Parts: sequence; C-alpha cells; structure tokens
Amino acid sequence: MTAILWLRRDLRRADHPALLAAREAATASGGDLVVAFVVDPRLWDGGGAARRAWLAATLKATDEAYDGALTLLHGNPRTVIPELAARVGATSVHVSRETTPAGRRRDEVVAGTLRSAGVEWVETGTPYAVGPGLVVSGSGDPYKVFTPFSKAWRAHGWPAPAPTSRELPLRRVDSDPQAIAAVAAALEAAGLPELPPAGEKAALARWREWRERALTAYADDRNRPDLDGTSRLSPYLKLGVVHPRTLLADLAGETGKGAHTFENELAWREFYADVLWHHPRTAWEDLRPEMAGMRYDEPEDAIEAWKAGRTGYPIVDAGMRQLLTEGWMHNRVRMIAGSFLTKDLHVWWPLGARHFMEHLIDGDIASNNHGWQWVAGTGTDASPYFRVFNPVTQGLRFDPDGDYVRRWVPELAHVPGAAAHEPWDVADGYAHGYPARIVDHAAERIEALDRLQASKS
Repeated sequence: MTAILWLRRDLRRADHPALLAAREAATASGGDLVVAFVVDPRLWDGGGAARRAWLAATLKATDEAYDGALTLLHGNPRTVIPELAARVGATSVHVSRETTPAGRRRDEVVAGTLRSAGVEWVETGTPYAVGPGLVVSGSGDPYKVFTPFSKAWRAHGWPAPAPTSRELPLRRVDSDPQAIAAVAAALEAAGLPELPPAGEKAALARWREWRERALTAYADDRNRPDLDGTSRLSPYLKLGVVHPRTLLADLAGETGKGAHTFENELAWREFYADVLWHHPRTAWEDLRPEMAGMRYDEPEDAIEAWKAGRTGYPIVDAGMRQLLTEGWMHNRVRMIAGSFLTKDLHVWWPLGARHFMEHLIDGDIASNNHGWQWVAGTGTDASPYFRVFNPVTQGLRFDPDGDYVRRWVPELAHVPGAAAHEPWDVADGYAHGYPARIVDHAAERIEALDRLQASKS
C-alpha cells in the first residue's frame, strides 16, 4: 500500500518523526512512499520575491535529499492532497502537526476529506522541541510570561532526535507543471538578494561552523549587528530544514553562558508558538486587550520612508535596507526599527509585521508577530508600552564603531567611527545625500507616553 508524506515546515530527512511514521506505514504492507509538497498560490503569492526564492531553493535541495522523488503539486491543499491520495491509491497521509491558526484550520478540512474517503490521517511531531500547548502551569493554565515558561519548558524536556531514515521505498510521481514553473520563476526573479546556501546539509554545516567559532561569545555578541555573532539559523528553522531538537541535542552538556543564552533564544521561539496556540487571535490582534484604546496614526510618507530606510536615523535605516537587500535583519535592529515605527511614528504594529513577513526569509508568524507586540508593548510582559527605544543610543551601544551603519548606508560611509550614528553633528554629515530626520525622537517619545496615558482614561 502507498503512504504519502506531505511536507510543509519540515523540509529535511534527519530527525523527522513524520517521515519515520510514513516509512513504517509503507513498509509494513510492502508498499511505497510518496513525498509531496504543495505550492499553494495563496501563500506563495502573498510573500515577497526573496521569500519565494528561499522556499524554491530549499525545495530544490529537499528534492535532492529525497533522491529526486519530491512531488511538487500546485493549488489548494484542501483539494490537491485528497486528489493525490486518490491518484496513487494511498491508505495514509502523514504530516508534522501544524500549530498556526491557518494551518490548523486547513488540516482539519484535509483530514476530514481524507477520512471520508477511507484514508488515514496521521500527525507525528511538530516543528518545535516541545509541541505548543504541552507546557502549562501547575494549575493547567498557559504561560503569558517568558521566564516561568522557559523554566517549565526545560523541566518538561524533549525527546532525543529521531533516527535518520537511510532507506526509503520512494515512489516517483510526476509533479504539476505549474508548480515546477513557479519554483523556476522564483529562482530567476530579478533583483533577488544573495541568499544563504539552501538545504539540510548547508544548515548543519553553518551550525557546526558557528558553534565552534562563536557560541562561546554568543551571550555578548548576539546584540552586535556589526559582528557575525548570531547563528543565522532562523531561515532554516522557519522551513524545518533543521529541527530545534537537533540543535538542543548538540548543546547537551554545554555549560557555558553562550550555550545557555542560545537555548534561551530557542525557548523564545517555542514560547511565542505556545502563545499563538492558546490565543489564535493574536496572529493579528493585541494579546493585551487593555491596549485597545490606544490611538494610532497612518502617516503615509513617514511609513514609506521607514520601509525604504530613509528615516534619517542611521541604525533604523541600516536595518531596513538590510531587510530589502538580504531578506533578513539582525534581531536587535528589528527591535529598534519596530520601536521606531510604533513609538516614534505611532503606527499600529500589524503594518510593520506585514512588511517584515513580506520580505523576511525567516518570517514566522508566531515569532514575528509576537516579537512585534513585545516591542510595541501590546503583547507578552517583557516590554511595557512606556519602554521606548532611543535609536541613537541603541546604535551607539550595539554598533559602537558605526561599522553596521556604514555597511548598509553608503551615504554615511565617509563619517568615521561612532559619529555615523549622529550625522547631524558632523560638518559634512549630509554631504552625500543622507536624509534629515523625519521626526524628533524626544518629542515623539513624549507623544507616545501621552497617548498611553490617554488610553487609560
């Protein structure tokens, strides 16, 4: 009999429980295994060119990992997957359990259609070390605060990585020409950023290289956008090219501050997924309902300047240009840019979240949107609304020599050292066309706090 493995956010071979379950189902009956991915136009067309290209490159690497047997389908999975099951005579469809609101709704429909046709629906594993919804307090309630969640998450623990399936009874099924064309077009699109090497081998190679070189200093260097101090594994984690459980297993026995801090960053990812699991509305709404009375603006010219990296605040502009150029932005700078949009321009966070999700190759709705709420002060506890990032002091602190700014803002390449963060204090700071500041940060900080006070009255 035939089993189908439907890949979504698990584009890998190693540490893949759903693959093991699908292989077992196929081999138990002397059957075969079809591995499929659906190019869903609603998701595919909704992302920017960099996101499509990154997914396309990863799909090509995944096809190689499965010995050229990845079947690409095109259309709505609600109909495409049942049609594939009928075409190949499948008795079971295997997936990694989806945890996002849209993914859960989609899977409920697909599972119901398959079951009505006599095809078993099997969910095994998730994209997380600990599946969302499994970490709860002693009273059985979900956590809204990171620190107690992280302690309970560690106490809960996670299984060892699943063994890798070396031999698979793969069955090749012709891909949809539309899907093939979409992947090819994505890779050939004009103006693409230079993407990281794609695929599982590349992800594990980056992990090994970075762990040996930079893990020890990670606790100190992770906030420095001028350094190669972060793992840059987030694009791989986004598509499940590597599982966080694999990384955690490699960290077992590490006692240094760097390893603990990196583990904490993985815990943040799992925390945000857990918050979204328990509160699906927070995909695009504030977690904290008491912020509903906040007054926001939609200054079109200022928003466009923010998107283009022309606000006149160098660290903000450097980050926004990095986003457009690489499809990625350093996390510290994401917070600075997010604070500027929400607190200096007084724009509600979903506008920024959508812009990031369009361009980030690691754009994950749970991490991205709850990260935005954190910095906007409308989400989890760590950053109250009255915390307003000063873009100048943040730049001076985390890019102390101005190297990050000069890398991404060529109009300031002539400004030496830390002065790149304050070109208005340099005689020729504006000599090469860098724009003046579009707002006065000190004044807008006061305005933000006044709006907070007014929202409570």
